[in-house]
Amino acid sequence: MEGPARITDNRLRFDAFSKEGDPAVFSKKDRLPAMGWNSWNAFGSGNTEALTKEMILKIKELGLDKLGFQYVVLDDGCYRPERVNDRLQSDPVKFPSGFKAMADIVHAAGLKFGMYNDIGTKLCSGAEVGIYKHEKTDCEDYINWDIDFIKVDNCYYMWDNATFSNPGNAKYSYAPNIRSITVAGTTYSAVKDGIITGSRACIKNEYVSFIGTFDGTAPDHSPAGDRSSELVFEIEVKEAGSYDMTVSYASGQEEGIGSWLQIAVGGETVFDDFLPSSPSSESFIDSSAVRVKLCSGVNKIRLMNHRRQENTLNSYSEIRKELERYGNGRDIVFSICEWGKTQPQNWGHIVGDSWRILNDITFQVGSDGNPGTASWESDYTTSITSQYNKAVIMDEFSGLGKGWNDPDMLVIGMDGIDETMCISHMAMWCMMNSPLMLGLDLRRLTKGDRIYNIIANEDLIALDQDPLGIQAKRIFTTYSCEDPSTEYIRDNNRADVLAKPLSNGDIALGFFNIAGEDRSEKISVSAGYIIDRLGSKISVSAKEKFLAARSYQIKELITGDISESSDKEFSADFISGCGCKVFRIRPLQ
Repeated sequence: MEGPARITDNRLRFDAFSKEGDPAVFSKKDRLPAMGWNSWNAFGSGNTEALTKEMILKIKELGLDKLGFQYVVLDDGCYRPERVNDRLQSDPVKFPSGFKAMADIVHAAGLKFGMYNDIGTKLCSGAEVGIYKHEKTDCEDYINWDIDFIKVDNCYYMWDNATFSNPGNAKYSYAPNIRSITVAGTTYSAVKDGIITGSRACIKNEYVSFIGTFDGTAPDHSPAGDRSSELVFEIEVKEAGSYDMTVSYASGQEEGIGSWLQIAVGGETVFDDFLPSSPSSESFIDSSAVRVKLCSGVNKIRLMNHRRQENTLNSYSEIRKELERYGNGRDIVFSICEWGKTQPQNWGHIVGDSWRILNDITFQVGSDGNPGTASWESDYTTSITSQYNKAVIMDEFSGLGKGWNDPDMLVIGMDGIDETMCISHMAMWCMMNSPLMLGLDLRRLTKGDRIYNIIANEDLIALDQDPLGIQAKRIFTTYSCEDPSTEYIRDNNRADVLAKPLSNGDIALGFFNIAGEDRSEKISVSAGYIIDRLGSKISVSAKEKFLAARSYQIKELITGDISESSDKEFSADFISGCGCKVFRIRPLQ
């Protein structure tokens, strides 16, 4: 039976994810979040060479490049829908001049050129030009086309039940149901003797199921904590040696029940492959014997399946490896877009510069003459707050030398969201160090109009691009919870306070009304509380200066108003529905 590639590099294994520091598979730069324009929200699959040229002219006319919006990215829909002589080609109608010509136009304008592909067999549009099994030739072409950025999606992926993939592909990403193991003639019950780690696996009847990793595509589960599970047995033997081990299992091919099993003794993987199919997911059979080396005393035998993460990381790594091989040092931003499915906050830093955390922020994209529609809130991912509610508790995963949580492109300028929502959207993304990729038809903007003033707010952009590169932490919420910095809150009837240390010793403080109704209750946080909640995110010297300040210069970043106060309490008295107040607080000595 065909299966995913054998992973021989232990730096791409689950056990390497949690180690301090990067596994140093690839060279990584202290890169701040990317800023630019992406074609998808504006035009969907209908982008063209002519439209892209108009966007380039508008970026220059509006001076957006001087604000940091440098990347012009062609998303899905730009390729010929099938390969020619096994290689990628531009769509002859939409991009008749080809991609190298497009790159030359972008570069001549002083901007940077970005493209798109998919780790699967097809693009999300269905075009049969996915990069799988074409990593070498495609990356050679991308280098020849002179790209500076690549976004890589996750549709039609072979080794997981990704979007448009066969749901039965879950067989690759979950272990079978486990009833027991037998080692050296002794049988150990999964329920009575096994130890379940993490939060994914569960006990069903007399067996353990869902041994694998949560699917993070939808906003159903928190990104905090251990999102994977293992079944661990502590087996004691008197003499060191090799022993036969068999597993009583029942396989399946649906979310939670698979056919692929990994067995490790301590940190050494001894089995990583399919098990033969059982008659049903509740009909248990015994595996063939697996030889395990045990030490005298107690040994930890781990039954698991981390392939949901490992397979995806391995596929993205193949692309990054080939880009580096052909690129000869070319500086290329690598944007992972697997929508949070495989918990990329755990592994994205190994290969990418940013990683999407959820499915798309909107499914109602625009077209030439139609701005598309976005929303402030929804039950699924398609809203500003759905993305924010997850990203806001993921600050510990991002940073310089790592990469950035990506709650998708900005929907500012689309229908369905008013000016207040757009301002909060921009402020949220900047506080959270999100990539700032504009997704609107720039022809709708005039320099100085309301939408322009939102995306051109230099004070907010400075937070996103602050050299310290620290994502804001949620230090307070009006929602009742134990820890606002880690609790996944989807009830929008609340207000949040975010704090972000900055490179010059200032602290950005954001008050966000997530609810749609105005909030008149005063919300206050003290200097001491801010410092205490930021913890190790702020240096000792910056803490001391902030607390010892005789007064503070306070700049409100939406209005531009500046004041000075000796009060060590910072507050917001009134916040409109879906609104915010963002302050840059400078300690004065």
